[in-house]
Amino acid sequence: MEQQTLLGQQGMDRPLASRMRPRTLEEFVGQEHLLGEGKILRQLIDQDRISSMIFWGPPGVGKTTLARIIAGRTHANFIDFSAVTSGIKEIREVMQRAEENRRFGERTILFVDEIHRFNKAQQDAFLPFVERGSIILIGATTENPSFEINSALLSRCKVFVLQALSPEDLQMLLRHALTDPRGFGGEAVQISADMLAMIANFANGDARTALNTLEMAVLNGERTSAGVVVGPEILKQCLSKKSLLYDKNGEEHYNLISALHKSMRNSDPDAAIYWLARMLEGGEDPLYIARRLIRFASEDVGMADSRAIEIATAVYQACHFIGMPECSVHLTHAVTYLSLAPKSNALYVAYETAKRDALEMLDEPVPLQIRNAPTRLMKDLHYGEGYQYAHDTEDKLTTMQCLPDALQGRKYYIPTAQGSEVRVQERLRQIEQWRAQKRREEQEGPQGK
Repeated sequence: MEQQTLLGQQGMDRPLASRMRPRTLEEFVGQEHLLGEGKILRQLIDQDRISSMIFWGPPGVGKTTLARIIAGRTHANFIDFSAVTSGIKEIREVMQRAEENRRFGERTILFVDEIHRFNKAQQDAFLPFVERGSIILIGATTENPSFEINSALLSRCKVFVLQALSPEDLQMLLRHALTDPRGFGGEAVQISADMLAMIANFANGDARTALNTLEMAVLNGERTSAGVVVGPEILKQCLSKKSLLYDKNGEEHYNLISALHKSMRNSDPDAAIYWLARMLEGGEDPLYIARRLIRFASEDVGMADSRAIEIATAVYQACHFIGMPECSVHLTHAVTYLSLAPKSNALYVAYETAKRDALEMLDEPVPLQIRNAPTRLMKDLHYGEGYQYAHDTEDKLTTMQCLPDALQGRKYYIPTAQGSEVRVQERLRQIEQWRAQKRREEQEGPQGK
């Protein structure tokens, strides 16, 4: 009975990741770019000169732990606040308490976990108190602050970027958990260095995942007289499904689709297939990817291989018909084809150039000769007068002007010499030569005869 009480007092009933949370900067692992000797955040903590800041980084890298270490070293009042469970009412109560402390000359550090979950109105509630110095705000977020934090609030905070822990960092944490009394120090756990390395790689930079996996492996290990033995089969079961860092609405969504697009543009099918797999296995909608591939087919391949858009569209239909996981091979088909296809952005450049003219220049009237004239009034106003029907000519070409006078001679589509577009380039050259010759003949008129 006494032993059970002692275990409860030590918190051994809590998860391993919670028990092993670092209590000091000396125990903290990783983030040397911020906490190494002479680094700015280390100096601010050591000198107790904390200002409002945002900790931005992936899960399990120490954002909350760092805030708690600051709480233990500062002389300010420290309030731990969660954006998941709190609303405007709770914010106002905390702000009122902080304002009262300020009047008595006391500082208040307010730590807000998952601050990106607060909406605009809730974030705005912090702003006047940050400006007056009633609180020093420390926010933690896994999302890009540029997108998720109000610009007014963000401008008053220093952003510190925390990085995913390296496999070496995670192995250090795992070894420490096996020897520390807060962890498995009293259980003589037998697990090989190779297995610890596997757990570290599986955790993908997340200390919480690494410690939780170790705990699962140890609790399911074989109990012997010499201690706990963690065998390969037990560990294999614990590593059955890797959790990929992916948020379909967050920054990582845009990072990965950008990586896929740029890998295809760079004609690197291996990289493109990898990023495709990262998105699909992270739970991305295959139709979203298929839509982006259709865009890529015209933006980056275009007339260099017009089959690209046919294949991309067909793959979209295939994804629509059968869904995941079967459609993964169809997306791989399209991604590989688009990666290896000749590249031309001539269509993209053509439209962007024309769009700039359409937006920045005066609205040029449609030349009369290419206007439709369905009524008598329109015909009296010379609509359609001078129109030349290309099909009535031997070469199916005319010299009729189709651009407004102010844009005459403007070139938007400039084909490249890539893939099939080289034939398009030659065809366009022939058309231009034909028109130039006919215009010369028209100008010479009877004199030329």
